[in-house]
Amino acid sequence: MAKKDFLIEQLKKHFGFDTFKGNQEAVIRSILDGKDTFVLMPTGGGKSLCYQLPSLMLEGTALVISPLIALMKNQVDAMRSFSEDNGVAHFINSSLNKAAIDKVKDDIRSGKTKLLYVAPESLTKDENVEFLKQVSVSFYAVDEAHCISEWGHDFRPEYRRIRPIINEIARRPLIALTATATPKVQHDIQKNLGMMDAAVFKSSFNRANLYYEVRQKNKDVDKEIVKFIKTHPGKSGIVYCLSRKKVEDFAEVLKANEINALAYHAGMDTQARSENQDAFLMEEVKIIVATIAFGMGIDKPDVRYVIHYDIPKSLEGYYQETGRAGRDGGEGKCVVFYANKDLQKLEKFMQGKPVSEQEIGKQLLEETKAYAESSVCRRKVLLHYFGEEYTEENCGNCDNCLNPKKQVEAKDLLISILETVDLLNNKFKADHIIDILQGKITSEILTYEHQDLDVFGTGKDEDGKIWNAVIRQAMIAGFLDKDIENYGLLKITPAGKKYLENPTSFKITKDNDFDEDEGAEETPVRGGASCAVDPILYSIMKDLRKKIAKRLEVPPYVIFQDPSLEAMATTYPITVDELQNIPGVGAGKAKRYGQEFVELIKRHVTENEIERPEDLRVRTVANKSKLKISIVQSIDRKVALDDIAMTTGLEFSELLDEIEAIVYSGTKINIDYFLNEVIDEDHIEEIYAYFKEESETDELNAAIDELGSDFTEEEIRLVRIKFISEMAN
Repeated sequence: MAKKDFLIEQLKKHFGFDTFKGNQEAVIRSILDGKDTFVLMPTGGGKSLCYQLPSLMLEGTALVISPLIALMKNQVDAMRSFSEDNGVAHFINSSLNKAAIDKVKDDIRSGKTKLLYVAPESLTKDENVEFLKQVSVSFYAVDEAHCISEWGHDFRPEYRRIRPIINEIARRPLIALTATATPKVQHDIQKNLGMMDAAVFKSSFNRANLYYEVRQKNKDVDKEIVKFIKTHPGKSGIVYCLSRKKVEDFAEVLKANEINALAYHAGMDTQARSENQDAFLMEEVKIIVATIAFGMGIDKPDVRYVIHYDIPKSLEGYYQETGRAGRDGGEGKCVVFYANKDLQKLEKFMQGKPVSEQEIGKQLLEETKAYAESSVCRRKVLLHYFGEEYTEENCGNCDNCLNPKKQVEAKDLLISILETVDLLNNKFKADHIIDILQGKITSEILTYEHQDLDVFGTGKDEDGKIWNAVIRQAMIAGFLDKDIENYGLLKITPAGKKYLENPTSFKITKDNDFDEDEGAEETPVRGGASCAVDPILYSIMKDLRKKIAKRLEVPPYVIFQDPSLEAMATTYPITVDELQNIPGVGAGKAKRYGQEFVELIKRHVTENEIERPEDLRVRTVANKSKLKISIVQSIDRKVALDDIAMTTGLEFSELLDEIEAIVYSGTKINIDYFLNEVIDEDHIEEIYAYFKEESETDELNAAIDELGSDFTEEEIRLVRIKFISEMAN
């Protein structure tokens, strides 16, 4: 009891707190008792205090091995703020000149310094090792210890040299700390640091205050994020992007939309990077757009949202980055934008790496995909990944729990999966098991002659998404396990074998359906858009469109397409300028047809006392329109379209996508010079007449069906461009 009181006294004296959080006290006691200690404590749990307080209480200097220069500066500044003497904490890394390093060494020799932060690269330098041999080291702390493991999300080979170097300096107790580690990564860390007998302290990974959401990533992602930020005014947020270029581009997009944002990535000038980080910490700027280089150990408690522009490479990375939100226990929204093609891109980046590294990377991506596509509680999936069971059926704070999907019975499917895994002696991955059940002939199936198994093809009526959902949810239920060390082989657990003896109802929710890319930015908005919020206004506008079409003798879709009307009946544009924010409405079209529509909408809004949603015009930066400008200029100069495609690096169909976007937005162009070269005159006339006189829609499939096989898809698209340009613009 007395020791506990003494610890509380020391905590109050040095840091001003009256109580410890979670496992902090037990961890500190372990270090004071001279034991090797492993600490798994999620971001925001107070890891730093676990070594800061003992360093102040023990004789000598604690050596903290830490990966990021920015993190060291932040930690040292924090420690100095608790002490009267700046010498209490120092760091040694490549940012210091010789005079500064000599000053640090003098303070250490004099006994002032209780905490010394070193980068692993600095630790390997002979002169530093020789100096540290003369220092009285109280203990070693390895922060961000997951960097040791190639299964972690931030593997750094130099971390694997820590143990031999600290053995050379002096044998002292060692504490390893990380915010993210699966059981596999934890084992790797302890083995590599030679601390298999360490006292282990694990805190729960559940951050109840964080809201998790996965959104479909399409071409409107910039607009969605701008809207999100503008609807959270005055709140601090981080937007993570995978590439440095995307960081810089998106920071410019935010600035163009009057959002005060700064960029941060490892390729920036050190001073600029440091200034941007400080501006964020000091509240001079609310939004930082960054690569994952930003934020490790940044102790800003009131980050209210973390947005992932791109899906991260691993769930460890995702968990740590989202963990920077709501560290004070308050609101923390975590929104990630997901498109399967981003994962394919990440997989391509791995090519050229050693095969084992590629396999590890692929599995980490597979887990990320499973998280994104699953319709199960996000918390349950995340915590299961980190080896923790979450027993609540509905967490009430993620998109899947707030919008639960209907469950379907999957007992027979589960039995098929478990029997097949068992039959194959736990030696194959999920994809192979699904291929067998669906009856697919692959090279691997033929190699192992699995086409001869009785189960082959018994599940061909179910698609792969359902089978994947069953496997993922069977793992969460504890019936299956994945052997990550052996490239993700599926294993049936004792609980799975028991289930086969006595099967009971097993209900699953189907995975979320993330349809691929929804068309290029500013492409014509065709069918499938969500219904209008205001059906009365939508109906009135359709009547107006019909009246104008009759007056001008053109089909109604030439004026505005249905999805454009739906968007108008949702956001209520009341000026011609505002109308240009509507998908499929460019400046030309808004000026030509817009006046009557905005007057009608304004009247409707006034008469029905409608409160309009805040108008958010997402401005793009100049670069975004460079391609379209260059296409229009080339057409003006009568350059053949196939030559334009070649010089812009586009497939011909992609070029037509761009040209369609241009004309549907209201810009008039003339491609007669090209049409007359490549299409018979009578074909042009017949297709044109179809759109002008016969069709009720501009749908390509409808035109192909009506016009028949005499006309190619390209011919129809080209003449449709001519028609829309002449009639609508």
